[in-house]
Amino acid sequence: MHFASTVVRPPYEANSVFLQITSGCSHNACRFCTYYKNAPFCVSPLDEVKEDLQELKNYGVSFPRIWLQGADPFLLTFDKLKTVAELIHEYLPFVESIGGYGRVDSVKNKSVEQIKVLRQMGYDRLVFGIESGDDAVLKRMNKGYEAKDIIEQLGKLTKAGMDYAVIFLSGLGGHGYGLSHAEKTADVINQLTPFRVMAAGLTLFPDTPLMADVKNGTFVEATEAERIKELQAFLSRLEIETIIDATNASIITPIFGHLPEDKQKMMDTLTAIFQRYGEEGLRARREGLWAI
Repeated sequence: MHFASTVVRPPYEANSVFLQITSGCSHNACRFCTYYKNAPFCVSPLDEVKEDLQELKNYGVSFPRIWLQGADPFLLTFDKLKTVAELIHEYLPFVESIGGYGRVDSVKNKSVEQIKVLRQMGYDRLVFGIESGDDAVLKRMNKGYEAKDIIEQLGKLTKAGMDYAVIFLSGLGGHGYGLSHAEKTADVINQLTPFRVMAAGLTLFPDTPLMADVKNGTFVEATEAERIKELQAFLSRLEIETIIDATNASIITPIFGHLPEDKQKMMDTLTAIFQRYGEEGLRARREGLWAI
């Protein structure tokens, strides 16, 4: 199998089979991320894809889902994604669905009708790391799009009947800005139809532009209390029916449930965790000194 970098997938896709069709990230310029720093973006040659599909076929084991590798394989054109799906079904006729990560701007080069075709060919439950719906935060973090683009582009998936998930990155607004960040992001997501909203927590890595901002004092990390209040404000503002999945390793106050029925329970859980461990205890957990 051809893998140019580490396999990346949501935790719940652990049983999916992985196929690389792109590697690296086409944007690779978010101020908080260096995950693909040493993995330049490229599109896998079809010969490599065919070789990998033949290898998967040779295993002699059937599986229902393939998770495409790369930070945003959905960036490929409609024709290329259609060809990939045709090859998957040719080599592995038992595959029922195809997933992968996508950036918001990965959708721009496809019409609603083309997305409908891709959905019919098995593409479904893609994951988009929108991170924020706050234009000030999106601009500061150099995400490459605005809130209106999130609504417009992911709205095309809704119209096409394609399920998708989104990622909210708590703490991204920094100290003193969590509530605004949470509310504006929830307002954007309320205009969408994600089957799952995943929450992750901002992690500061040493070799990122954002860490340089921390060192020069232009970005101050949110406190643990602020992060909890931000998550609570986010949950409180959400009005859609969806799954809330805040179980990522970067979230030291994990919660999971369905909206709207589990909203209060999740908010109460966050309150109870903070009351039990406090600011210092949660900070110690974030620094890896002990486990809850």
